[in-house]
Amino acid sequence: MDIPAIADAEELTCDVLVIGGGTAGTMAALTAAERGARVLLLEKAHVRHSGALAMGMDGVNNAVVPGRAEPDDYVAEITRANDGIVDQSTVRQTATRGFAMVRRLESYGVKFEKDEHGEYAVRQVHRSGSYVLPMPEGKDVKKVLYRQLRRREMRERIRIENRVMPVRVLTSPEDGRAIGAAAFNTRTGAFVTVRAGAVVLATGPCGRLGLPASGYLYGTYENPTNAGDGYAMAYHAGAALTGIECFQINPLIKDYNGPACAYVANPFGGYQVNRHGERFVDSDYWSGQMMAEFAAELASDRGPVYLKLSHLPEESLSSLETILHTTERPTRGTFHAGRGHDYRTHDVEMHISEIGLCGGHSASGVRVDDHARTTVPRLYAAGDLASVPHNYMIGAFVFGDLAGADAARYTAYEGPLPADQLAVAHELVYRPLRHPDGPPQPQVEYKLRRFVNDYVAPPKTGTRLSLAVEAFTRMEAEIAQMGAQTAHELMRCAEVSFIRDCAEMAARSSLARTESRWGLYHERLDHPERDDAGWLYHLDLHKSASGEMEFTARPVEPYLVPVEGFAPAGGPSRHLGAVELLPVATAGPREAVPAARTATAAGAGAAPASGAATVPAGPSPRILELLVLAEESPDLAALRPYLADPDPAVRATAVAAIGETVPAGAGPELAARLGDADPAVRAAAAAALRELLEVLPGDAELGAALRAALPVPDPVVRSAALEALRALRLGDADLYAGSLADTDPEVRVHAVRALVSVDAVEALARAATDPAREVRVAVAKGLAAVHTPAPAPLDPLLADLDPLVRGAALAALAATGCPPAHAATAVAALAAPAWQVRAGAATALSAAASDTAVAALAEALKDPNADVRKAAVLSLRAHRTTPEARTALATATSDPDADVRAYASRH
Repeated sequence: MDIPAIADAEELTCDVLVIGGGTAGTMAALTAAERGARVLLLEKAHVRHSGALAMGMDGVNNAVVPGRAEPDDYVAEITRANDGIVDQSTVRQTATRGFAMVRRLESYGVKFEKDEHGEYAVRQVHRSGSYVLPMPEGKDVKKVLYRQLRRREMRERIRIENRVMPVRVLTSPEDGRAIGAAAFNTRTGAFVTVRAGAVVLATGPCGRLGLPASGYLYGTYENPTNAGDGYAMAYHAGAALTGIECFQINPLIKDYNGPACAYVANPFGGYQVNRHGERFVDSDYWSGQMMAEFAAELASDRGPVYLKLSHLPEESLSSLETILHTTERPTRGTFHAGRGHDYRTHDVEMHISEIGLCGGHSASGVRVDDHARTTVPRLYAAGDLASVPHNYMIGAFVFGDLAGADAARYTAYEGPLPADQLAVAHELVYRPLRHPDGPPQPQVEYKLRRFVNDYVAPPKTGTRLSLAVEAFTRMEAEIAQMGAQTAHELMRCAEVSFIRDCAEMAARSSLARTESRWGLYHERLDHPERDDAGWLYHLDLHKSASGEMEFTARPVEPYLVPVEGFAPAGGPSRHLGAVELLPVATAGPREAVPAARTATAAGAGAAPASGAATVPAGPSPRILELLVLAEESPDLAALRPYLADPDPAVRATAVAAIGETVPAGAGPELAARLGDADPAVRAAAAAALRELLEVLPGDAELGAALRAALPVPDPVVRSAALEALRALRLGDADLYAGSLADTDPEVRVHAVRALVSVDAVEALARAATDPAREVRVAVAKGLAAVHTPAPAPLDPLLADLDPLVRGAALAALAATGCPPAHAATAVAALAAPAWQVRAGAATALSAAASDTAVAALAEALKDPNADVRKAAVLSLRAHRTTPEARTALATATSDPDADVRAYASRH
């Protein structure tokens, strides 16, 4: 392809430019448009499928739901997890605004798990705080957001330009404020310039920094398209970045570029263990210290490390597979199957990810205030790019919203765009075309990221970090010689330059902070101790006027929420300047100056070969026609011809289009499609109904259509109909009780949940003799979840021959109350052969009288099973007003299991 002239650039104008169409970017665009701004959303891929949410999300890590958690507790938790280096004003924004964001997302159609009463099913995964809100159907989050962007009123104010990649933020020569961006089209290669009143960077983390153990360039823990674009753009625009030395490192599945999802498995009873089956993590929250414990266990003779699932019942494993194999990494099931592994027979071997930069999962990002403003006027950062520690998905939405609201105050820049900045951006993009046969991007990128692994990944030393800086400086010239022949290859080459910038920032920042902090994230072997006196500071970096990378130690501001162990006093910043490298050229003192070497120029390459590209065959014309129509948000009348098409693939696509666009009357129409002759169409209708439950009106027409679907001879349909009737409050006890006779156990489980939602205790009790174990377990849990639980209906289940049913029934006594007769049953059950029964019995005794429970629970602390001992400790905490319980808890503080020790030690 030819190099386009700068003068031929396509020029776009907007009030608010949003760069990145992922989590934070879509929210920033929506909020700015709602405030009246003309918004331009640039995405180097396609907004419908871009960002970390592209494959969905299986849960919220930081939901501060009223009644379940307090904002100040969350702020304190994050402060401790980040070793005191936080701007609490930013963390508090997520803590106080997060629940409203959950409700806003729900209004869009995002589904969060709720119990039978419609309350949020918040789980306690870590020992401190209950912040995890599962999203078992979270695979559709990005689709829901895209649907909001494509609403007619939003399309009038938001212009989306897909396949356009910004490479530099443009700033005003007069006052340094952000005024636009320089970009190019990743399909045509055209140069693009943007004038804007404000710019929001929402490009995600630098996930493509370290090289995965597999060696695959794109086999990263994070979305591999997140190459640090925003970090580099912010740096070159003059913005301060902070905490870059605090890397992101995660546990993952060995040989697979995906998380083990222990936080998803934990509420089901899964947990991390060493090869002996022992829990070993002492940290109370996900942090660098937790990763240090993980790495130490992995490297010891107690390794490997596993996610333990094989002890769980079939019902739990099936539920986990439904979540883990369809959301975030749908290839996970294929990976396990390829090895002949199954959660029923194999625990999941875990390992450690490559390093990355991520504000939302550690603390490394662009410095922002509590309104997402950077240190450059009118430049904002949100999402994983912004340094708001442990902000996760909800925090990305919150700061996208804050950025969009603040940026909407500004109107488009009208002056001339700076020619020198445009020339630099133009050269960055198109230089690979001048030598198309130069080193290809994959080879150069592999070399660069191997240096990251060799010299920057922890544990760190000053010598290795100095070698890293030398290597990254040297590679500037090698990157400038990369060759490309297509616009797509130009995109990949630009990404390598961003990765190099991030690698140098990571190395220099790690060299500048001369202490160890954040556990594994910043472990300096040559400075092994944490130094709060000298380093309770944010480490900021910026690009100086001379082009050097300079550092400032900025004191942590006094806390809004006091945290024991830290006492930041504020005060002036300490300018550090450029970091000094350690001598690394020779082993020992240098004895002679090496002779200068002359670099040889690279030869000119051949012109790119010409020829027409082969266009692959697309889907059938009827489906393509329907997909084009769906982009215009059609009404049901326009979709009905496709719903009646003889081809089931067309009908299924039409059903999916209804779920995507949600026209008036969508609910009854989807319910009617539950009776389609083709199973794929029925499954699509069931999936769409489940996705839209939060936004569909629960009217009589929909209720009638759902009732009509209950006799359909497809259990998928019957389950979906029951779930919708329950969630929309369109059924009654008699209707739900009729489904207790269904032939499919899953349908009967849905019937049990529905009966719980209407407090139909008598009908629930009748289901206690169901032949399926999973149904009886659901009944036991349901009898504890009704609004006025009582122990008597549990009696048949307490005598059940199945240990999982008995265990669930015993555990339910903790909610129903455990009067003397039931307490005696629980005490006797502590001697049962099955540990599940013993654990349930220990849980039950939390509600029994102390004079009966404490002695039995103290004896249970000697149980060989750690889960039984953990249940005993948790129940003893309910009796800790008695001296006997406190004595028993004190003995458990030396238990070999980390969870037992931690809960026994808590006050």
